[in-house]
Formats: sequence, structure tokens, C-alpha cells
Amino acid sequence: MSNDNNNMKKYPNYPLYTLHKSRKTSPTPYLTKVVHSTSYDPWFNLALEESLLNQLAPHEIILYLWQNQTTVVIGRNQNAWKECAWEQLEKNRGKLARRLSGGGAVFHDLGNLNFTFILSQEYYDLEKQLSVILEALKSNNIQAEFSGRNDLLLNGKKFSGHAYYFRNQAALHHGTILVHSDLDNLSLYLKPSPKKILSKGIDSVRSRVVNLTDINENITIMQIMKSLEKSFASSYCRPDTFITYGEADKSSFLKLYEKYSSWEWQFGASPRFDLSFCERFPWGEIEFGFRLKNGIISACTLYSDAMDETLIRTIAQQFIGLPLNKQKLIKALFSLQNTENEYLINDLSSYISQEQSF
Repeated sequence: MSNDNNNMKKYPNYPLYTLHKSRKTSPTPYLTKVVHSTSYDPWFNLALEESLLNQLAPHEIILYLWQNQTTVVIGRNQNAWKECAWEQLEKNRGKLARRLSGGGAVFHDLGNLNFTFILSQEYYDLEKQLSVILEALKSNNIQAEFSGRNDLLLNGKKFSGHAYYFRNQAALHHGTILVHSDLDNLSLYLKPSPKKILSKGIDSVRSRVVNLTDINENITIMQIMKSLEKSFASSYCRPDTFITYGEADKSSFLKLYEKYSSWEWQFGASPRFDLSFCERFPWGEIEFGFRLKNGIISACTLYSDAMDETLIRTIAQQFIGLPLNKQKLIKALFSLQNTENEYLINDLSSYISQEQSF
């Protein structure tokens, strides 16, 4: 079982970076919308998700429900070459996709249901969003709990992983719900690092996860969908609009589809580094990759499953142009520190100060 609850005691602000943007719901009236996708293509569904985020109207709250066929979805800053058995996935006609949010790799198939809350930061309230899911499950006699940084658990096992993304005044909270997913394929395609497995106190990915049908064998994807819609209406208000998107609608967000389906977005560059090192922390794993020219960092890539995807990319940019000097790197880290990321910056600073490779 995950030791994330113990980590919360060790790190007082952990995992507040998933909560820090929560707002008390404003009395301003809002409009609600339920969106379904009939496509099972992850590139289509992620492109639609970003399109909905881009077009979010003021005072609008969206619940988006979708499914992907045989897919591994990796976090914004993860190394695609290392996180999954992508060649095996491709051979079996599966797809690799990269999402906007941070966090780790997840497996999707038609036994899994994906949800996304898209709303302004004015209305973003993680506890309320989680309650929509928990109440939907409770109506099906399933008692779940939120644990650690981004998991929903049943009897200590994970069936739902969550991630978060913020842009301007909009917020996105999305995740998975394993209903009757093929857990053997999940174990086959996901390849977490040994350090991550060890940190969870388990011997495999398969041993940590559970399907809802293991608790209630009669439950179905459609049943969970309907329960989520009902719970969403109860927590917010009766949806003003129900919209279904299919492949015929791709032209309305074609550029986004081209982005998500591109090799550049999925894999990106895989440069040869002059120096690289990796470590795992309670908040996630991070790998540093430096290209050097005359002792100066000319390029920097950080691979990480940390939830705060923006901070990880900002740190990488901050290091470019600095000499490869521990004190300079630590000073650059502290220049980014605030009350919300203090634990992460402190961990990285301490780690760099003790790193033996330079």
C-alpha cells in the first residue's frame, strides 16, 4: 500500500499543490454542461479536452466523459522512451498519448472510464469535484477514499488516478476509473521505475490496482456514467447542455488533433546528455539531463511524474545558461520558491547539494 499518507505528515504542504488553487464556490450563477465523446481515439479525445478548455465560457462548468481503446497516456514531463513498452503497444495496435497535465503514466482501455472537470479557477474546488465521483460510487454501494497526492482507493488498492492542469483563469481536473479494465495489459504496457515500485511498498503495478467489478461484479461503464451525471447535477445543478462529439467533429479542432497525434508531442527530442542523474522523492521522480558547453548548461531537460508540470518545465528553463555549479543551481531553485512548492524546491536543493556526479 502507498505510504503517501505518511509523506503528508513529513511534508506539511504535501500534497497541497493539487489543492492550492481550490476556491470557495462563488455565489455567481454558473452554467453546467455534460460532454460525451463517441471516439475511442486518445488523440481525438485529448484534443477535444484541450479544445473545451480553450473555449471555456465564463461561469461554465463542464463534465467531460470519454474512453480510449488500448492506450498508454503519459504525463506532460515524462520520458516516453522509459515509461511504457511503447514498441509492444504499437505492435498490438495500441497508441501512446501525452496529456497536458503532470503526473505518471496510465493505461486506458474500454474497461476504463475517463472523466474531466473543466471550469474556471473561480469555481475550482478539488473536494467538491472528488465528491461527485465518490457520491456516484456510493450510489452503487462502493465506498472509496481519496489518498495521497492523486489516488482513489478501494480496500487500499488504486482504481482511479487524477491529474491537474491550470491555464490562465481555467482549470482542468481529470482522471481514470477502472471498471473492468484488463489489468494484465496494464501491467504489460506500464513500466514504472524500480524506485517507484519500491517507494509504494509493492512488487508490481498489477498488485496495486483493482477494478470496480472486483467489488461489485454487476457494475458497468454505462452505470458509472449515469451515476456521475446524476452526482454532477446534484453537486452543481442540472446540466444546461448535453453534447456528444464524434469523429465527424474533428475538423473543429484539427490543429490540436495534429499536435496530439504527432511524434514530436508524444516522444519529443531524446538528446544525448553530457550529464544526467535521477532520484525519487515522496512527490515523484525526477531525472536531470544537461548538455554542456565550456562548463555552461546549454540545454536542460527534466523528466518527471511530479504533479506540478509547469514548475518542472520552469526549473529546466531556469538552469539554461548557468555554469554547472551546485550553488548557482540551488540559488536558481530558491528564486522560484513559494509557499506552495517549498517542499519540492527544498528537496531538490538538498539533493543537488549532495549529488556526487559534479
